[in-house]
Amino acid sequence: MKFSDEFRNGEIAKGLVARIATLLDACGATVEKPLRFMEVCGGHTHAIFRHGLADMLPRSLEFLHGPGCPVCVLPMGRVDDCVAIAEQKGVIFTTFGDAMRVPGSKKSLLQAKADGADVRMVYSPLDALEIARKNPDRQVVFFGLGFETTMPATALTVLRAAKEGIANFSLFCNHITIIPTIRAVLDSPDMAVDGFIGPGHVSMVIGTKPYRFIAEHYRRPLVVTGFEPLDVLQAIWMLLRQIHEGRVEIESQYARIVPEDGNRAALQAIAEVFELRDFFEWRGLGSIEHSGVKMREKYAAFDAERKFAIGQVTIADPSACQCGEVLKGAIKPWDCKIFGTACTPSTPVGALMVSSEGACAAYYQYGGLRKGAA
Repeated sequence: MKFSDEFRNGEIAKGLVARIATLLDACGATVEKPLRFMEVCGGHTHAIFRHGLADMLPRSLEFLHGPGCPVCVLPMGRVDDCVAIAEQKGVIFTTFGDAMRVPGSKKSLLQAKADGADVRMVYSPLDALEIARKNPDRQVVFFGLGFETTMPATALTVLRAAKEGIANFSLFCNHITIIPTIRAVLDSPDMAVDGFIGPGHVSMVIGTKPYRFIAEHYRRPLVVTGFEPLDVLQAIWMLLRQIHEGRVEIESQYARIVPEDGNRAALQAIAEVFELRDFFEWRGLGSIEHSGVKMREKYAAFDAERKFAIGQVTIADPSACQCGEVLKGAIKPWDCKIFGTACTPSTPVGALMVSSEGACAAYYQYGGLRKGAA
């Protein structure tokens, strides 16, 4: 198949749903005791709801929405650090659009912009570098965030800045890694996951080999998956087939994009610029070992954490917000006390209602506003 509409063929989807239903019955799944698959990536969450897959599939299959949305797992204290940098004199703070509305303890970047800070939305780190070229008398900071998907572009931009000697450009690094995240979910004592719908974009960079520990140590299957409806349905069928046949393996449904060994050039750029942090704080998951990266000493001149004085204070989410429980798959968005009432896309309390990959945003946008709708 070559075109997107071929991955949205209704007749093929019906056939896959029928085969999935047969396998669910063969695996002994029931409405009372469903099989539970976690889609790690927020892009899959939105695909499931946008295309109505949750309504097409039997209730003996339950989706859990994992922590694979980088904006959603950004802790409130790091947002406060962004605001603190943006409000310093002579700074132009650049960021992707969905990070502008994530609430800090006092304000978001968008509110800081309204208060006079020079906060600008960009589409890539190279846009931020271009702003630095055009404003040599200003300090331009790029808010780098995301999993391994976006790390290569950020790393290559830092390398370009170093090569050109653009000294007024720096990176506020909040990039995170996917493998410790999945491990933290699996180590949660109250978490029961029967299989994983693996992230496609991250795997395009890192490949499929890093997931082997999930099958070998935790005895859970994972299928790396694309983002079209037929991709997701086929991945579910592949997971169920493994369970029915008594296999526990790492498979790739997304072989048209994801190489087993990943993207060597991208991985080299990441390794050149970044190194693992000892710990990094996640919203809802706490501090996770080796789950984030920082800039190597070689590129310290382009590191905003070294260039600017920031608090780096841990701040708890508002008590009414249950983003953490949603991120771990412990509850659904409509189980949160303030979902759809005090917390909406226009008045977000938590990051999951802001991000284009957030589970709460998916439920709100695509009609999962009440229990039983997902």
